[in-house]
Parts: sequence; structure tokens; C-alpha cells
Amino acid sequence: WGGEEDGLYGSQHYVDELSQAEIGQTAANLNVDMAASPNGVRSVHDGDGADFGHAGPAGSKAIEDILFRYFQENALPAESTPFDGGSDYDAFLSAGIPGGGLFTGDEKRKTQAQAQSFGGAAGKVLDPCYHEACDTIANTNPELLQEMSGALAYATVAYAMAKTG
Repeated sequence: WGGEEDGLYGSQHYVDELSQAEIGQTAANLNVDMAASPNGVRSVHDGDGADFGHAGPAGSKAIEDILFRYFQENALPAESTPFDGGSDYDAFLSAGIPGGGLFTGDEKRKTQAQAQSFGGAAGKVLDPCYHEACDTIANTNPELLQEMSGALAYATVAYAMAKTG
């Protein structure tokens, strides 16, 4: 989506242009924002609100479950992250479209518990180049990008298979 950093303009425009019929036919929004933070963590959006109290529309828990299943099947620890705004999922969730996705971190600091689970440096920013000029492909975690890409591919196929039988 274009314009995410300046106000979520692209995703909001896309959803605003959907008819009610098209909204009803949209099975899900799989959102990936910050997929390879250098000191990142594997996070899945809390689709059912069980961890953070803010659930996505009906169907969002299924997306959460599929993504966590991928990480479990690959013996990769993952944690839940809230739908706390500031990403392209906002417009979809507001329209009642189920949503979920992946996130590896921004300007927050990695906790000791996260460092024990995910590796990396406790007390250091998850993504020191977040919204900075150094936010380029050179400042990513390639291994984390591969893991998150695998999770997205798994969820896309699993969700499509579930919807088509």
C-alpha cells in the first residue's frame, strides 16, 4: 500500500472504494508490517483479543491460529502482538474484514525474556532504523525475513485451501 507512513492512505482508499458486496467477498487481510527487524521478534496479531483485549472481526482468530501453527510446526517461538493501530490493517478491520498478520518490531526495546526466546540483544531497540534514512534492505535480519515469509506463504495457502475446500 502507498502512503502508509504518512497516514495509511493507500489501504484506506482501497477499502473506501470497495462496495458492500466486495467487502463481503473479501475473506481476509493478511498484513505484514516490519517483517525483518534487525533485533526483531516473531509476532502474530492477536486476532481474538485474548491477550490484549482488542479482537479483530469474526475470522481474525483463524488467521492468528494458522500463523501460530506455522511457527509451532517449525519449532520457532512466537508471541502475540496487539492490533494497536498505525498499520494498513486498520481500514480492513474497521470495514469488518477479518485481519491478522505478522510483525517483528519497531522502536520498542527487546526485553530480557524476548532475548531469551528469540535471541538478539536485550535492552536494544528492535529496529534501530525504524522511520530513519537507514531503513533499507541492508538493515534487515535475513533469517527472520525468511521465517516470516514462510509463515505468510503457509497462511496464504492454508487460508485459501480452507476457503475453497
